[in-house]
Amino acid sequence: MEIGIDKIGFYTPHFYVDMEKLAHARDTDPGKYLVGIGQEKMAVAPTTQDSVTMAANAALEILDDEDKQAVDMVLFGTETGVDHSKSGAVWVHHLAGIQPRARAVELKQACYGATAAIQLAMGHIALNPESKVLVLGSDIAKYGLRSGGEPTQGAGAVALLISANPRILALDKEQALLTEDIMDFWRPIHSDKAFVDGKFSNESYIKFFTTVWNEYKEKTGRTLDDMAAICFHLPYTKMGRKAFRAIIDEASEEVQESLKERYEESIAYNKVVGNIYTGSLYLSLLSLLEQGEELTEGARIGLFSYGSGAVGEFFSGTLKAGYQQYMLGEKHQEMLDNRKELSIEEYEDIFEQSLPTDGSAIELEVEEDPAPVVLAGVRDEIREYINK
Repeated sequence: MEIGIDKIGFYTPHFYVDMEKLAHARDTDPGKYLVGIGQEKMAVAPTTQDSVTMAANAALEILDDEDKQAVDMVLFGTETGVDHSKSGAVWVHHLAGIQPRARAVELKQACYGATAAIQLAMGHIALNPESKVLVLGSDIAKYGLRSGGEPTQGAGAVALLISANPRILALDKEQALLTEDIMDFWRPIHSDKAFVDGKFSNESYIKFFTTVWNEYKEKTGRTLDDMAAICFHLPYTKMGRKAFRAIIDEASEEVQESLKERYEESIAYNKVVGNIYTGSLYLSLLSLLEQGEELTEGARIGLFSYGSGAVGEFFSGTLKAGYQQYMLGEKHQEMLDNRKELSIEEYEDIFEQSLPTDGSAIELEVEEDPAPVVLAGVRDEIREYINK
């Protein structure tokens, strides 16, 4: 029995900042942002959007009535959760209208959470072939105005429906894993902004990638010649390119050129959205399948997931015949094209806005947010979400 990705959806807020203009505002050479890290635009979340609303908006894009009855597990990978106790998955379960006899759990391990959710989903479906699992990766990457990490911020969510007999990507059973206790990136409980040791984090990312790639090769006997493409977790699009360079010489010149072309296709969405943490790898996969050249049935795609702190995994999957008819490329491109560009002043104002931290009530202007699901405010220390 094959298990894998049956549907995949994506949501990002309706605001963005132009990276060239941000560079000028920060007295920085635009090439540092556009070429040095490979980012063109950065999604900005208004107060009416958080990890829950973005995940719900991504889920609603792909779920039909049949799915809502079949889904019996909702797994929510995030590192920007909104409650220390209640799972964001429970809110999404309600907002998406999923039948009540289901598990709903939030998973945390930096940017790796959605990958852990997929592996758990595969095990569940192996035991329950009629089940479907909704996997969510939703985050707001936030480092601080004028901080070193500012140009690698972003916001968005990816929703994946995992099932038996998938129509998009059948996932291979083999995977290679690595866990080490390191401090390359973290966000203490007291802070709404992340901290990062940039140089160490980059080094760790590449080390984890080469380690799990070599283990994957040893386990499977596969090489780069067996890969039609490799998608990466992308805190910024240049990061994946750096990791690729560490192994690309293993392939023939012809395969190298093909893999490089596919890599460029796989970063189309990421470079205009920014870092979305747990959803980043799957946004790259979505970009490859929607923005790249059509791939053939059975083409194998490698997937590298990395979550600082740190956990890394390399796994793969093969494309199903007719996968293109289940992609939503035109809709996603329209969403990106219809976003509003913020001035630097508007962006900084939104960045500084936050919900009260003292328990006081607030009502938000939801009419200005075009998304179906929004955060309407806080009352009696309870977040109030609405599905328009």
